[in-house]
Amino acid sequence: MAVEWHDFASSRDLAEALSAQIAACLTDGIKANGQAVLAVSGGTTPIALFEALSQQDIDWSGVTVTLVDERFVSPESERSNERLVHTHLLKDNAAQAKFVGLYNPALVAETAAIAAANRIDALSRPFDVVVLGMGTDGHTASFFPGGDRLDQAIDPESKALVLPMLAEGAGEPRLTLTLPVIAEARFIVLHIEGAAKREVLARAMQEGEETEMPIRAVLNHAQTPVHVFWAN
Repeated sequence: MAVEWHDFASSRDLAEALSAQIAACLTDGIKANGQAVLAVSGGTTPIALFEALSQQDIDWSGVTVTLVDERFVSPESERSNERLVHTHLLKDNAAQAKFVGLYNPALVAETAAIAAANRIDALSRPFDVVVLGMGTDGHTASFFPGGDRLDQAIDPESKALVLPMLAEGAGEPRLTLTLPVIAEARFIVLHIEGAAKREVLARAMQEGEETEMPIRAVLNHAQTPVHVFWAN
């Protein structure tokens, strides 16, 4: 496991530093390839980061924002990651960015995943930046312990780009990028806050089954060091 730690005294300090780092990576991607792709996660932890990132003065018209995972709910739902991104990130300077979501109004998540995979396949890869979160159960993306497609989702040889996921701890059905899409990214961030999450990550960095704490799959197979941004 190649991990680089970045510790901060507060969520605000972390958000400012990480938003600047992400902006620099996106700018490098635009200079090198004419475009850049940023994949972000949902939840409450990244809100401050999104707000700070929306203020970064870069060429957002060359950036496509997508999601690491999504609940199978409409963008109008308060539990929608797409809604979260539109509310807190795709505004101010970042309003010029393009957005490619995972949700679509299919009858079932399995059908939605096929359509989402086609949209992800149309994006330039490897992604320039992937920002991950982590739950206290050791999940990241929608790689939940006990998930019905977990083995396929964290298979480093998987050919799938997006998979549906059902798991007891997930609530709604989910749509998730698979491990190969995440692991190949040029800059991988694990953004966690609080002593409890740090302790969970410490356990995940010990020997154990990837299916038990799926964040291990990212740590084990990432093609570049995983940058852990942590604030107390």
